[in-house]
Amino acid sequence: MALQKTVKIKNRKARFEYEIISRYTAGIVLQGTEIKAIREGKASIAESFCEFSNNELFVINMTIQEYSHGNSYNHSPKSERKLLLNRKELKKLEKEVKNSGLTIIPLLLFTNDNGLAKVEIALCRGKKQFDKRETLKDRDNKRDLSRIKKDFNN
Repeated sequence: MALQKTVKIKNRKARFEYEIISRYTAGIVLQGTEIKAIREGKASIAESFCEFSNNELFVINMTIQEYSHGNSYNHSPKSERKLLLNRKELKKLEKEVKNSGLTIIPLLLFTNDNGLAKVEIALCRGKKQFDKRETLKDRDNKRDLSRIKKDFNN
């Protein structure tokens, strides 16, 4: 598979499972062949979350497959990866997580114009079951409404 110019790997489940409060863009500390695997699009953030350790933020459970041409220098697919944010942002996020019981979830893994890998993370609150049902109802209503508008215009 050829390397892609821009990579956008989404966490599609996150918007359904969580109510997004605020968003941040963070850099990732990668090792060895991880960036090449990301450029091939062989990464997943579906089951991942962020956690604080020693005043630093780490993304846990993010999967980056082994690079196909990586021989003995390949990385381990499920290792913890450090996120890079300003000190002020880190302190604010840590305070929110400790006091309010909120969660930090990665929404999007992408490469910027310079080819650096970045993660868009969000401070989230978990949705209850009735909130999820409400989201599904809203989505169905919007789809039906757009279908009716389309039929009406033709």
